[in-house]
Amino acid sequence: MPSRSAKSWKAINRPFDPAILRRARKIAETYQIILHYEDGEYYGRGLELPYVMNDGKTPDECVEATRDILTTAVAAMLEDGQAPPPPASEQKRTEQINVRLTTEERLVLEEAARNKGFRGISDFVRTASMSQAKT
Repeated sequence: MPSRSAKSWKAINRPFDPAILRRARKIAETYQIILHYEDGEYYGRGLELPYVMNDGKTPDECVEATRDILTTAVAAMLEDGQAPPPPASEQKRTEQINVRLTTEERLVLEEAARNKGFRGISDFVRTASMSQAKT
């Protein structure tokens, strides 16, 4: 009996429905690709799907290969009824983190947020954190 990973590979190693593939390609074309060069090879990964990656001898070859694997990943998601992530260029906030605070810390942040004109802690903390992270 084949292992689970062998079954998974078989499931992807076949043609996709042409309509799904067209839709996947259209979505994947909007995704940003991050390239880096190491040991004579270019490596690319999707910003929206960071674990989807490929390589190439030249930047153009790497982008093409990475775009192709992004299309495959999106097609598999669509087949499984999953919604692919929106393009990063849309700047939709889809990621969430949790921060534990003491009651006093929360009160201090709420007051600081109000004093700065924010409606809540989330926008205040995001704005303050991002301004610090960019410096």
